[in-house]
Parts: sequence; C-alpha cells; structure tokens
Amino acid sequence: MRVAKGLIVAAILVLSAASLAAAQGLTATDVFELEYVSDPQISPDGQQIVYVRRWADIEKDRTYSNLWIVNFDGSRHRPLTSGRYSDGSPRWSPDGTRLAFVSDRSGSPQIHLRYMDSGLESVLTHLQTPPRAPAFSPDGSQIAFIALVPSKGPQIAEMPSPPAGAEWAEPAMVVDSLIYRFDGRGYLPHGYAHIHVVPAEGGTARQLTSGDYHHGGAGFLAADVVWTPDGKHLLFAANRRDDWEYELLDSEIWEVALADGSMRALTNREGPDQNPAISPDGERIAYLGFDDRSQGYQLTQLYVMNRDGSQPTLVSSALDQDVSNPAWAPDGQGIFFTYTEHGVDKLALLPLRGWQPGEIKTLFSDLGTGRSAYAGGAGFSLASGGHMAFSQTFPDRPGDVAAASADSEARLVTGVNDDLMAQRDLGQVEEIWWESSHDQRKIQGWIIKPPDFDPSNKYPMVLEIHGGPFAAYGPRFDLEKQVLAGKGYVVLYANPRGSTSYGEEFGNLIHHAYPGDDFYDLDSGVDAVIEQGYVDPSKVFVGGGSGGGVLTCWMIGRSQRFRAAVSYYPVINWYSWVLSADIASFGVKYWFPGMPWDHPEHYESRSLLSVVKNVTTPTMVITGEEDWRTPMSESEQYYTALKLLKVEAVLVRVPGESHGIAGRPSHHLSKMLHISGWFDRYLEEEGTMEETSGR
Repeated sequence: MRVAKGLIVAAILVLSAASLAAAQGLTATDVFELEYVSDPQISPDGQQIVYVRRWADIEKDRTYSNLWIVNFDGSRHRPLTSGRYSDGSPRWSPDGTRLAFVSDRSGSPQIHLRYMDSGLESVLTHLQTPPRAPAFSPDGSQIAFIALVPSKGPQIAEMPSPPAGAEWAEPAMVVDSLIYRFDGRGYLPHGYAHIHVVPAEGGTARQLTSGDYHHGGAGFLAADVVWTPDGKHLLFAANRRDDWEYELLDSEIWEVALADGSMRALTNREGPDQNPAISPDGERIAYLGFDDRSQGYQLTQLYVMNRDGSQPTLVSSALDQDVSNPAWAPDGQGIFFTYTEHGVDKLALLPLRGWQPGEIKTLFSDLGTGRSAYAGGAGFSLASGGHMAFSQTFPDRPGDVAAASADSEARLVTGVNDDLMAQRDLGQVEEIWWESSHDQRKIQGWIIKPPDFDPSNKYPMVLEIHGGPFAAYGPRFDLEKQVLAGKGYVVLYANPRGSTSYGEEFGNLIHHAYPGDDFYDLDSGVDAVIEQGYVDPSKVFVGGGSGGGVLTCWMIGRSQRFRAAVSYYPVINWYSWVLSADIASFGVKYWFPGMPWDHPEHYESRSLLSVVKNVTTPTMVITGEEDWRTPMSESEQYYTALKLLKVEAVLVRVPGESHGIAGRPSHHLSKMLHISGWFDRYLEEEGTMEETSGR
C-alpha cells in the first residue's frame, strides 16, 4: 500500500491520529487507498504466483495496475512492474522462464515479454489496436492473441480536403451496424477481432482467422484462446453467423489450423458454446453452454466432447448452478471449475471416469476480487503438480491471493490492504433469511451494522438492491456499503427472486415479469430487519444501481415507507431503452417476448413510468453521461416525470462515465458522497414517513 505524503508535526499527534483512525469506519475517500488483486497466475512448477494489483492515483485521478509476484508459501512478495501504467493478463511460458503480459508502458497497449532470470523485458508487438488474451504455444515458441483488425467504415459523402491551415470540425460518423457502441468502450471502431500469433522472441504477427466476424468470444468481447497440446491448432469461441448482431449468444467452439488458417466448427447447436479447455492428452474438450430457450435466465452448464466434436455430453447436470472457468486436472481425470451458490463463489472438482462424472467435490469457498458484494468473476490457475492460485474475499477483507492444493487448506499469501484495514473499524456483516409475503419463498440477505453498533439504539436503514437483474450479492467486501455503515446506517442487501445462485427455477421467476413480485421479497426483507428491534421504521431509505435502480423506482412507486431514494443508472422506459441501449437485440429476445411495437402492453406495464404517479419519495437519479447500457435519456425521463409531478428530485450527471460510475476514482468518490449526502439530507427531518406499503 502506498503511504500518503504529509508533514509530521509531533510524535504525540501521530499517535493520537492513529488511535482515532483505528476506530474510524471506511469513508468514501478510501477509494484512493484500497488496492485490488486479480488474475493470479501460478508458475508451471507451482512455486510462484504473479498477479495484477490495481491502485488509484490521487494526483492523476486514474486507476493503474502493476504486476506483483509472491512465492507459493507467501515469501518474497514483491513488485515485478511499477509506475503509472496498466499492466495485465500475465501468462507464464510453459517452462516458467518467461512471462508475457499486456502493458501500455511503451505508449500503447502491446504484448511485453519478461525474462524471469534477468528481469529484462522486450516489446513483442507494435499493433494499431490493443492485443488481448495472450497464450503461449506448448513449446513456448509462439504467443497467440486476439486483436481488432481495423477496416474502413461506411462512407456516403466524399468530403473535400480543407484548405491549408484550416481548422475544420470533426467529420461526421456514419453508422450502419446494430451494435455501434458498447458500454465501457464507447463508439466502436470499424473492424473485427481476429486471432494472431507472434514469435515469442519477437517478430511480425500473423493473422490466422479471417472474415467479417469477431473471434475469441461473444461478439467482440475476447475470451481465452487455447492451444492444442500438439501445437497445431487453436481452439476458441466465435459467433460466425451472418446475423450475429441479432443472435448474440449463438457461438460455437472452433478450431483454426496454425499451418494454413483453415477453420472448422466443433459444435453446432442453437445457444452459446464457449470457454473451451482441452485435456492434457488432447483427446477431449470441456466447454460451457446451454440449449437456448430464449429465457431470461438459463443455466450455463459443463460439457465434454471428443477432440473432433463428436459425442458431446452434459456432465454437470447434478448441479443446479452456473458453471464457469473449466480447467482440466493435470492428470486428465477431472475438471476444475467455479460456481456460485447462495451468493458464495466456490472452486470445485468434477471427477471423470471415462464419460461418467463422479460426485462434485467443492474444494474452496469465498472466491472473489473484493471489488463489490456481487458474486462471480473470480478465476484461478493450476500448476502441473496440482498447486493452484485464486483470489479470496471476505466481508472484512478486500481480495487477496490464496494458494492451495486440492488436498490442502487455502492460505492467503498476500495482505495488500492490511495496513488500511488496521486503521478502520468495519461494519459487521450477518446473514438473514425471511419469507416473502407474496408466496412464502425463502429469501436470503445480509445486514451490515455500523462499526459502533449498539442493539439498544435505533438506527436508520438503507435497502440496497443489486442489478442484473440476473445476478447475485454475497457475503464479501463492498466499499460502497461499508461507507454507508460507517456513516451510521444499517445496510440490508439481498437476493430477491430472479437472483442467480439459487437454481434456474428461482432465477426465472422474473422471466418476462420484471420488475414484479420481487417487490414483495424486498419489502418483506425491510420488515424482517425492522423486527430485529434496532432500526427506526421512520428512517428507512432505498437505493440501487442498474437493475437495482429499476427496483428502487419500483419500490417507491408502490410504497411510501421510504424517506428518500437514490436510483443509480436505471432503466425507466423499456420501450425507449430497447431502442437506445447497446444490447437491444438481447433485450427483445430474452427479456421481452418480442419487439416493443408488437407487445406494447409488456413494455409499458413493466416500465417505471407506469407507477411514477404514485411516487412521493424525494429521489435522486445519478448516471454517467457515457453510459450506453442504461443511457442518460432513461434517467432524464424519470427526473422530468418527477419534476412534473412536483416530487422533490435531483438529477446528477457524471461526465465521461459509463455504467457503474467507477472509471475515474474521483467520480466513484463523488457517487458515494452524493448517495450518502442525499440520505443525510432527509435523515433528521421532523415527522415520520408513512409506513404503509403497496402490498
């Protein structure tokens, strides 16, 4: 952890300040102090782990990442790279002597190679567009990667050249594709993602794939490329349908020959086939996917097929949860993978005896990077001898690197935030279950209590709702929620119907019915916490982001129990959303039964404008101005509707930010301060709010 610079006035003042800090909860400004780990990669011999360490620079107001290395036993923890750069995607060579990674330290993102014995580095690529997903060949002589190959966009008007010295405006942009902008990436450049290989000692990169399709993942989002053990082919996922923009999920597992670039599809079904992993002997391929039924939520399951694509077999049918990150055991007798159950990310092993799967063995829990309470997103890496590395997070600990073997306990080998946590008193997190008043289904949630919690006091409470909507919260570190607890709020966050990690049936309770009965799940949760006796029922607040912003507006449209609300980057009008968001074709196929003009009653009854006339709750709406997932126009509609109804409301616009409002650290800080500031404004108002709900 970097130490903030400052003047030491006197030793006694320093000691006093340290004593005060030890009793202080987390504050929004700690966004500049927290560091996060991700992508731990264990060396082939299992003795060292390289990981990505992300940090925020208060002077530049930027987030950077460097590579760190630690021995398997936790010794010799030290940086490999440093400076204000973005270093990521570290990958070991098969013999462990070199490390490939992507970095912008040479001026633009390129693949770099580090020789581990000498520490010398070389730049392997000189590309126009950033390379992604580097992967060494089995003999270590080549590195495969994915990069966009630019193409000339459509042109209609041929503009004359400006006179010498003239300063003309930026030219017009011509758009002719359905997906022309994407959240977090902005307006997309023309071109397609293709697989390349480059000699590991440097040289000219060679493009392997061709055609007007994206390779290596769903659409243009690159995933890993996998070498076959003989080094003759690469395996990857791709959607090579001519109408891929309209059928986003229909990808297949493909192979491409290194010798001549010839390609062959190994799967063929309606639905996603992705994340291939080949067995050590090269005879079988594990992969993920499902048969597409156009449902809002469909379990991603684990399959195994022969190397030629024959005999595809579902092997994870005993698990009613999504499977992620398949990786073959070094002996080829099983497949490691991650899954989430009741909000907790787990690492498991599925033994295989021929084609027959054995009983799933859950090895480790609490995987995660510590960025938020959201489940999912945690990966792991394996060494040839069975050692593994992954990241873990707990309610009182942001993510750290853990090391383990399949038959041993996991050990944390880093403590990147221990210095900060020693000076902060976090709110305690406890699990709570209750029955929904709608149908008595069991609903799971978590309560964060203020750091100085006293059960004899009466505290204000915030109901914080997750987005997705097909996502899940879990018992893990979350800065935003801890900041609210540090300000004296009890925070309830929960997994209402539609949340993942409770099985496919529970997830699809909101299929074509969102928002809907999830209101009762959340409303009953508020009642359950109030029944604990330490919450003031007249001081209950509500907030949430994305899908949680949708449900925030749904709650205040059906209940007057909330003293104030904050809806961050919501969808308000499903009709306009599906015609302006970056995933329009996904929305009309999976979240609705068809086009809005064919099903106007569906779009209108589920839009938040259908209940806005009931709202009396003072409401803040906060959204990034470059949010293309839930565009600013959605927030503007809701804000204007509230103002026309003379409901107290404010609209907060955050420049340059996409979905989540966390691109610049100061913007993330601003988001937290605006949320807590809005709640604080109404905390001490005289009188009590009406406690009736819309049941």
